Amino acid sequence: MEKLYVFGTGNAAVTRCYNTCFAVRDDDSFFMVDAGGGNGILRILNEMDVPLDAIHHIFVTHEHTDHILGIVWMVRMIGSRILSGKYEGNLRIYCHDQLTDTILTLCRLTLQKNLCRLFGDRILLVPVTDGQTERILDYDVTFFDIHSTKARQFGFTMMLKNGKKFTCAGDEPYNPLCRPYAEGSDWLLHEAFCLYSEREKYKPYEKHHSTAKDACELAEELEISNLVLWHTEDDHMETRRESYTAEGRQYYHGNLFVPDDGDILDL
Repeated sequence: MEKLYVFGTGNAAVTRCYNTCFAVRDDDSFFMVDAGGGNGILRILNEMDVPLDAIHHIFVTHEHTDHILGIVWMVRMIGSRILSGKYEGNLRIYCHDQLTDTILTLCRLTLQKNLCRLFGDRILLVPVTDGQTERILDYDVTFFDIHSTKARQFGFTMMLKNGKKFTCAGDEPYNPLCRPYAEGSDWLLHEAFCLYSEREKYKPYEKHHSTAKDACELAEELEISNLVLWHTEDDHMETRRESYTAEGRQYYHGNLFVPDDGDILDL
């Protein structure tokens, strides 16, 4: 059975949890999505027993620091294993076609030349465009532009082996232009910056984000079976799962998940 490995659940400014990133596990292989904003991803991978050798596919959704800077650390660690003969095969990094140069530049400015020389040989940057499908692990993964109001950002959708549709909507509110990809998904991963009841405190709309209420109303409208809420504030870590679930249950009648860092969900 495929599993969702939750590496991080916080927004860009969190200090009590890690930035939102995750992976889909199939057997002993992982399709990783984002890497957060720093080398904290290495600790999380170690704590969750995810070996670097099992990661050959990484998707970077967009250029914001809390999503892209961890990729530098992944390139450093996997590149070092390639050079020492401890990593079989290639690492493929997928991103929208305007982000490849950004990733390459970040790595060239911060990593040793022998690591950067692996680009184009053992570390491959794979640009994707809106609606493009790539074969990743044993899945056809279709990437789509979420029509961000800030930095250009892509999400993706794919069919799991159990026949369930799995969709990542990125870290901004759903845009109706993405309806063909999101509607009817069995699993939808969606951001919820804060509770609707605390919107005046956290100002989610000014930051181009949504609340738990908004995300749950959307999931109800799109007939989503399973909704995962993350990319949240971290002021309420001890009660976040309970409070977000309580608010969301008023608007959504499917299976609602508010994971913590390190959680593993059966898909």
